[in-house]
Amino acid sequence: MPFRPAVIATTAAVALSWASPALAHGVSGGDAAFLASASGWQIGPYLYLGAKHMVTGYDHLLFLVGVVFFLTSMRDVALYVTMFSLGHSLTLLTGVLAHIHLSPHLVDAVIGLSVVYKAIDNLGGFRQLGLNFDPRFAVLGFGLAHGFGLATKLQDLQLSADGLVPNMVAFNVGVELGQILALSFILLLMTWWRSHPAFSRQAVAANVVLMVAGFVLFQYQLIGYFTE
Repeated sequence: MPFRPAVIATTAAVALSWASPALAHGVSGGDAAFLASASGWQIGPYLYLGAKHMVTGYDHLLFLVGVVFFLTSMRDVALYVTMFSLGHSLTLLTGVLAHIHLSPHLVDAVIGLSVVYKAIDNLGGFRQLGLNFDPRFAVLGFGLAHGFGLATKLQDLQLSADGLVPNMVAFNVGVELGQILALSFILLLMTWWRSHPAFSRQAVAANVVLMVAGFVLFQYQLIGYFTE
């Protein structure tokens, strides 16, 4: 049986959806211990941890896959990714620095729905219902949710006020660098996949899997919220 690009997309989406959704925006283990105890300017470590968060944050990656799935123009990719980055950066920095705290489970549930939204949009579901959402502002809005998702987790670590502003700016820069790295790989994979004649048919199945993965994340977080 030939190795199909769709196998990569569906297997990855299923595996990511069944990984522990609680860690999607979380910071655990040694990273959490470092952040909780660090004080003063820690630019290098915060840059690294920001990039690591994005590269390993599968909820971010699932959403980005959905966003760029049918984008073939680099100009469009840059526009949508910029909208997402603006939203993510705004709430990440504002949430931590202004101490705006929301329920992590509810925020992450919205993030799960962001994946569902993009999959349905890619499948043309909203057009069939006669709904006309501006995808640019939808991506911006969900970017705000993604930023709050991490902000709530960072606040739980009781970060030191000493050096907090430069450290958070460094963390955010790291997130954006990690996004560029992850996006480069995603675009290479998508370009390769689109070169296959069966892409159109496989794309439908892949977006259905993407939608299911989003619903899994959404359900997991709601269960966590009501049983916490």
